[in-house]
Order: sequence, then structure tokens, then C-alpha cells
Amino acid sequence: MNAVWVVVSAAIIAGLQSIIFSIFNLRSLSYRRFLSKKHVHEGEKVQLVEEIRNTKLLPIPWLRAESRISPYLRFGKQQSAEREISAEQYHKSVFFVAPFKQITRKHEITCLHRGFYDIGSVALTAGDMFALSSKTKQLKYDCALEVWPKLLTEEELGTPSTRWQGEMVVRRYIMPDPFLIENIRSYVQGDPMRDIHWRATARTGELQVKVHDYTADPKVFVILNVQATENQWGELMDYEQETIEYGIRMAATLCSRAIAYGSEAGFASNACLFGEKGQGQTIFVPASRSSDQHEQLLSVMSRMLVHFEISFQTFIDNFEISGADILILSAYESEGIRRRMREIELMGNSINLVVIDKQPEKEVNA
Repeated sequence: MNAVWVVVSAAIIAGLQSIIFSIFNLRSLSYRRFLSKKHVHEGEKVQLVEEIRNTKLLPIPWLRAESRISPYLRFGKQQSAEREISAEQYHKSVFFVAPFKQITRKHEITCLHRGFYDIGSVALTAGDMFALSSKTKQLKYDCALEVWPKLLTEEELGTPSTRWQGEMVVRRYIMPDPFLIENIRSYVQGDPMRDIHWRATARTGELQVKVHDYTADPKVFVILNVQATENQWGELMDYEQETIEYGIRMAATLCSRAIAYGSEAGFASNACLFGEKGQGQTIFVPASRSSDQHEQLLSVMSRMLVHFEISFQTFIDNFEISGADILILSAYESEGIRRRMREIELMGNSINLVVIDKQPEKEVNA
């Protein structure tokens, strides 16, 4: 008989504690998560910080914070069974929270791939001492991470891109700017016909040509084609995407170096940004050397999808710019691209094409 009363008493106590914890566990409890940095480059590390504060007299026997994490965000070596990445890529943290206690836990994350990752959604689940009941609350925080493309070294960048970069730097000081006219002089055999000043020629009765000043503010523009082939119609295979990812790293490196040299830098692509797939919106960042241009370019490149919104031929056929040093990065070349390159050059630009295949192999001039 005593054994029965013991069992009954234990069941009553277990039921009461279950009810009490179910009612009060998530009350007077605050949870916060944030990242130590808002953006990093591929391969770099960032910390995810979790803060839990229990401001009531009742302890929380167990509290689980669970969120879905991209497999490209790899957590550091597990320090306990409480922290893990499951096969479904759910990150779990389990806590015991004493009365009037605050816990801060830091998780080191290695960022393996360029992209935009929102890890602000978290499910908090609290339970009683015997796991008879639990209660869950969904929370949302501003906790997004931009993983910028990796910047390449001289060896990784490849000879064609390095040579274009060097020519661009030299041109900063020696290339005549077609839009800066310093003077007018008489025509000399060999002068280009486009430099003839027709009004001055009519006024003087003999051919006069424009004398251009030398540029002090060059404009660098990198155009990335995210198609693997000219006739591509579907999504890219993984190995094809890696080639385009290498092109994104090249574009990020060249734009970053151009800004470091004091040039204006811009970027365009027939791809789209995260969340804009299927809307026909392509990428165009006007050339600038403002204080935030470097960050804006890398931010756009981190958020771009390897998905073409329109064909590259249509994209460059509608591309209009003048007075710029343009580099096209593409996994292939075609007669249509070469034709359009010649047309763009006639607008007062210099233009080159680098064919990428994980490592750039050749360069094609207009």
C-alpha cells in the first residue's frame, strides 16, 4: 500500500511540476542572438553569440534554442553534446538556466562559401524536469551575414587579368581621355578621323583635330557572364557553377584593386540578386570611387545568384557606357560577343574579354 502511495505521490508531484514549468518557463525569459561581424570574406571566421537571461525565481530545467543553418556555415569543433549540427543542418544549443542567471555562449563559424545568410529565426523550447511537457516560442532577429567573395592573389588571378589590371593603372596616367579636350590643332596624317573638329574645320577652311587631355579619373567596369555556354537554357551543374564562382572572385579582386588605385569601379552581370529570381532584374552597379563603393560592390557580389535572368548577348547588346576600361569575364567567347565588343569600343571605351575556366587561359581583344 505504501508503494502505491509513493507512486501516486510521485505522479502528482511530476504532474504539478510539469504544469508549473509549462506556465512559467518562458516567462521573464529573454533571448538574444547576434553576429560579431556583419560581413566576412570566404574562408574567414565569425562568432554567433547567444545571450539568455532568466529574471525570475523559478529555474529552467532545460532550454533548447534551435535554428536552421546553411551547410556552408561550418561550426567549430564541438565542445559538448549540447552543441551540434545535425544531418538536417539544424543548430541546437541546450541550456540549464538558474534563477536570476544570464548565460552568454559564443559559437565560432567558418564561412565556406560566398552568399547571404539569414540566421535570425530561432525556436526556443523549454521543458520540465522529467520532460513530460514542453513549450515552444518562435523568435526572429536581425541576424544576417554577408560572405563576400574571396580576393585572389596575383597567382590565382592569372596572367590575362593581371595584365589588364596593369594596363589600366598605366592608362590612368597616359591614356588620352576622349571627353577632355585641351586644344585644337591642324590635322596630321595618321590622326583618327573621330578626332576631327568639324566646326573648327569649317571656320578655318582646313582640317582641325581635337587635342585630348590625359585622364586623371579612369573608369573601370567589370562585366560578368554567368552563362556557361552560349546556348545554355537550364540551371548550371555544380562544376559549372564553380567556374562562375571563380569569375565572381576575379571580378571582386579587380574591382577592389581598381578602387585601391584611385579609379572608379563598377560591376554588371546578367545574373540577379537573392530574392529577385525570375523578375528580369539584372545587376548594374554604376562606377564610383566613393568611400562606400568597395563595400557596395562586394555586398552585391555576395548576394548575387548564379542564375542568368536574360541571355548574355541580350544583356551586352543593351549595355551602354562610354569612357571606361571594360573587362568582360565569360566562360566562353562567341562572334556575337566580339561584334558587340567592337561596337562598345567605338563608344570611346577600351574593352577586353577574359575567358574563364577556373583558371583564366586566354584573353581576346575586340
